[in-house]
Amino acid sequence: MKRRVLACFMACAVTLSLAGCGSTAVSGVVESTGEAADSASASESGATADTGSDGESTEASTEDLSVMLETPVESLDPQIAQDGTSFEVLANFTDGLMQMDEDGQTIPAIAESYDVSDDGLTYTFHLREDANWSNGDSVTAADFVFGWQRAVDPDVASEYAYMLSDIGQVKNAEKIIAGELDKSELGVTAVDDKTLEVELESPVSYFASLMYFPTFYPVNEAFFETCADTYATSPETSLSNGAFILDSYEPAATSIHLTRNENYYDADRVKLAGISYQVIQDSQQALMSYQAGELDMTLVNGEQVDQVKDDAAFKAVGAGYLWYVSPNVDAVEELSNLNIRLALTNAINRTAITEDVLKDGSKATYTAVPMDFATGPDGSDFAEDQEQFSDVCSDDTEKAAEYWAKGLEELGISELSLDMVVDADDAPQKVAQVLKEQWEQALPGLTVNLVVEPKKQRLEDMQNGNFQLGLTRWGPDYADPMTYFGMWITNNSNNYGLWSNSEYDSIIKECTTGDLATDAEARWSKLYDAEKIIMDDAVIFPLYTQCNAELVSTNVTGVAFHPVALNRVYKDAVKK
Repeated sequence: MKRRVLACFMACAVTLSLAGCGSTAVSGVVESTGEAADSASASESGATADTGSDGESTEASTEDLSVMLETPVESLDPQIAQDGTSFEVLANFTDGLMQMDEDGQTIPAIAESYDVSDDGLTYTFHLREDANWSNGDSVTAADFVFGWQRAVDPDVASEYAYMLSDIGQVKNAEKIIAGELDKSELGVTAVDDKTLEVELESPVSYFASLMYFPTFYPVNEAFFETCADTYATSPETSLSNGAFILDSYEPAATSIHLTRNENYYDADRVKLAGISYQVIQDSQQALMSYQAGELDMTLVNGEQVDQVKDDAAFKAVGAGYLWYVSPNVDAVEELSNLNIRLALTNAINRTAITEDVLKDGSKATYTAVPMDFATGPDGSDFAEDQEQFSDVCSDDTEKAAEYWAKGLEELGISELSLDMVVDADDAPQKVAQVLKEQWEQALPGLTVNLVVEPKKQRLEDMQNGNFQLGLTRWGPDYADPMTYFGMWITNNSNNYGLWSNSEYDSIIKECTTGDLATDAEARWSKLYDAEKIIMDDAVIFPLYTQCNAELVSTNVTGVAFHPVALNRVYKDAVKK
């Protein structure tokens, strides 16, 4: 027996909450105007919002929305993409089975509705009849089967393959990724053109909310085969089934353009003529472009915030990212020493970084999970208690010096030089410079060398273990602590330092496929045990939970900001 679920009334099993960061927040979404709430109601009922909060017409604009990106797009292949910038652009021209509404809840996209079996192991998605690709082909269940099989195919080597195995628990995904089964054995079946059946290994309470994540997006197999190795590297080798069509892009491009998709199934909802992205990695140049009217939206940081914080266009928006330093505990002998790692994490003045350097509303963070994105069975923020690990993670230079002295003695050395890889972007470089100064001042004999690299190279180096320290970040892909804890499972592709702990792995397994998978309260408690292992072992040095300080032109409304998966969504955006 199955129970029918009307997707438009379903919420994630875990609700979002985004408080603070200097924003007006409603369940994880910062609304740019009161119009956002109207748009949410319209999208749930299938209607179109035709007027704004002031009663003026919101007919389709003849102008593009011009948006600054701080980093280049790495890939527009949904099964290869692995960074927030790529995800944002992808989501503009591709729809998955589900999408987020203005409140961050899960509502229909390509799937009009879905059924869930009583045991929670089988999901049956019913696809829209009017969803088409930009070449005229109908979007079918087979497109999802092909895309998902690509995600777990060892030959594709998707960094996010674990979303189907460790996180999504799709049947046979783990064995396929390990090369033990053929990808055709994945538990996803096209029952017919418009019916997709998914079998799970274990119940996953938040499974429907995973469906708006790009790794689960469909791929038109016939079109893919015509592109060979060039798929998703140009407008000619990309297809759209979403609100916009990609019409200008090449790898490492500094400008990207999308045009409104007139044949989108929900085209009446989309008001923008298009989106024009400009990759500007220098924050001062970006601010000047905004002030010159060349951008409608831009990020600001540091001293710029003091200049613009009283501007009506200024918004501090919770981005959900946890910034942290990852030590290579496997390949660097000195960083395999726990006391050295504890010295480094305790020598950081996180408040100075957020208040004196970033100035964008970001919050100093002392936990392995960031604040304000995951709410537990009792309604509390998972990371609400920022002092729970103060014995091993705090802004305490005296404690850091004690750990440092012990570590140096254990290693039989008096001096230590460490390299830290950091993105070539403006804000990370500023943070890295402060970290270097704090560490060298607090820890006698330490020299930190900053290795500035383009983000793509920095990611490759960390994934390949070719680093000592790495300044990096992780944004939540779904509203549950497991989106972070999954990274530190033994041999996970995002476990950069190759740290391994059998007790930790056992806890995570118990919370995903064991008895606790369906016991919300006990699972939540056990996840704290997992976090304690991470913090006690100084697997990462958490720094801050990111807020984006943005300037959004006052003639732009309806942009939805989310701390999970897709930080900015433009389907309801209006430019007057």
